[in-house]
Amino acid sequence: MSNWRPKRFWTAASVVADAGGFAVHLDGRPVKTPAKQPLLLPTHALATLVAAEWDAQSGLVNPETMPITRMANSAIDKVVPQYHEVATLLTAYGETDHLCYRATHPPALAAQQALAWDPLLEWAAEALQAPLKATAGIAPIAQDPAVLARLHDQVLALGNFKLAAFHDLVSISGSLVLAFAVGQGRLTAEEGWHLSRLDESWQIALWGEDEDAAAAAALKREAFHLAARFFALCA
Repeated sequence: MSNWRPKRFWTAASVVADAGGFAVHLDGRPVKTPAKQPLLLPTHALATLVAAEWDAQSGLVNPETMPITRMANSAIDKVVPQYHEVATLLTAYGETDHLCYRATHPPALAAQQALAWDPLLEWAAEALQAPLKATAGIAPIAQDPAVLARLHDQVLALGNFKLAAFHDLVSISGSLVLAFAVGQGRLTAEEGWHLSRLDESWQIALWGEDEDAAAAAALKREAFHLAARFFALCA
């Protein structure tokens, strides 16, 4: 029964303004989340994409082809009940932000990291009021608790839907700074992705690319772009 999937039973999906948000209706019936909560989207643009995913279904409904719907469901069913816990979990990335830990060798890689990542740390210090310290090596470095508190406040202010997308931006990149930079338009999603993969790109240039690793990276890149798109459509 765990593999059971419903068949398409509707003729058309539509977007309906409802309760301060936008619902998706299937032949007049509102869509609900897996936890049976009303699927209310914050913007018409986001609801339109969800409706398009439902309209694209043929025969059996395949959730794997409905990434926007799945992220919206997560925002309602998973983020809402544990909002503060999720925000705290993501803020913790600021303590070990990927951009703050640099290579000790080779010197050329360390120089490339500094060239690519230092401007983002400078941006975070100004735009986010969060001057994070960088170090060489993997030994933990303590960040200022006041800085982490300011980052936590900004994560808390995102709202349910943006936080769901922000979760993926942070967890995939390993960087709170990169996630904020993409979310606030300082970087495009593709720029953020490439900057998060600086070390891997260096290794690929040196040793070549493994087929399995490349396939896994492609899936992560797709998820990163999806999260960035979802985040932008929440505004």
